[in-house]
Amino acid sequence: MPAPLTEDQVRQDGAALLDAAEALFYEKGVRAVGMDEVRAASGLPLKRIYRLHPTKDDLVVAVLRRRDARWRGRLAAAVAERTGPREQLLAVFDWLERWFAEPGYRGCAWINAFGELGPASPAVLAEVRAHKEAFHRDLATWSRAAGLTDPAPVHLLAEGAIVTAAVTGDPTTAARARTAVETLLSAAGH
Repeated sequence: MPAPLTEDQVRQDGAALLDAAEALFYEKGVRAVGMDEVRAASGLPLKRIYRLHPTKDDLVVAVLRRRDARWRGRLAAAVAERTGPREQLLAVFDWLERWFAEPGYRGCAWINAFGELGPASPAVLAEVRAHKEAFHRDLATWSRAAGLTDPAPVHLLAEGAIVTAAVTGDPTTAARARTAVETLLSAAGH
């Protein structure tokens, strides 16, 4: 009988599983990736995978939740590097452009998951909505600090740039969205 797993081993296994699943889901899509492929990529037995995440939907939610913390953390750090509310808001679009130019960029992981699973998975749908609401709250905070009373156009420009860059493969969609935000700021007298 094998020795029980230590807490450290469970953490390591959990991280390896999420790393493998995230890479596969983002590159190939959730539906295209079977659990045997996740098992092979993670190096974990299926029994351990299902002990960590009893269903594929649970695994998708865990991947999206961890990605959200990392993604929004990196965005917030990029914004915090700038001085002044106007420059901080514009930093969002500079950061998006760098993200769009990364090798393997396939768009928004949450939109991709929603596109594949939609309302068929309430847990995934809830995680997608939670990410979008948090991203929009962040954008609203930065927009209002920069003097825009209505952050909705900034949300639409950011989301549109994310989707357009994925479809076209052109990272400069972020620069065009940035220019539009500059126009909004100028019109608001900022």
